[in-house]
Amino acid sequence: MLLKEKIDRINFLAKKSKGEGLTEEEKIEQKKLREEYIKNLRKSVKNQLDGIEIVD
Repeated sequence: MLLKEKIDRINFLAKKSKGEGLTEEEKIEQKKLREEYIKNLRKSVKNQLDGIEIVD
């Protein structure tokens, strides 16, 4: 799971992007953080699905 600070940073960059815009460095950081978030989300969903046992 992502640290709370990383999620807060993702949200901050998203709000700043809508308002005043981002610098190139911030855009790169935002892309990296989003990719990490998506990777962790996919891993979490996969682990949940792997743990499901179907019983007839």
